[in-house]
Amino acid sequence: MAGHKLEAAIKEFGVDCDGKIALDSGLSTGGFTDCLLQHGASHVYGVDVGYGQVAEKIRVHEHVSVIERTNLRHLTKLPQLVDLVTLDLSFISILVVMPAVVKVMKTDSTLITLIKPQFEARRSQVGKGGIIRDPLVHKEVLDRIISGVEQFGFRNGGWIESPLKGAEGNTEFLACFERIPMP
Repeated sequence: MAGHKLEAAIKEFGVDCDGKIALDSGLSTGGFTDCLLQHGASHVYGVDVGYGQVAEKIRVHEHVSVIERTNLRHLTKLPQLVDLVTLDLSFISILVVMPAVVKVMKTDSTLITLIKPQFEARRSQVGKGGIIRDPLVHKEVLDRIISGVEQFGFRNGGWIESPLKGAEGNTEFLACFERIPMP
């Protein structure tokens, strides 16, 4: 299911995955990783704080390195810098992990992130059952996350509403960023 979300972003933003080295954080069962491989990624480093959730076909794939029990914000390096990062994170803000993400990305690289307002909004903005229905809260979260990621040296290439709802029926968004080469 998560792969369908990433598929929509790849198509909408025209992201070229062919031959790219990628980091997929929030690996879970491997939906984003599977999508990246189907679009030609040459290798995917899959990072997840959990353990034992990855689908067998992803776990044993020769072009995937599974890195479990690892919190992305504590990741300091990978065997090589990556061309593309995908984030599908829960219970942590995207902005908290960005310092680690930047360290493993090439200068000329792309970031696609699934923005989950229920994990980015203030507690007072989250309704019963963790649901956010207010479009003004969605907009505030999008603006804050996009602006925050741009502060790490990225240019926003746009965002879309996810074609699928998140857990509990929450509206989620996908945003694409290009890293701005620093002189």
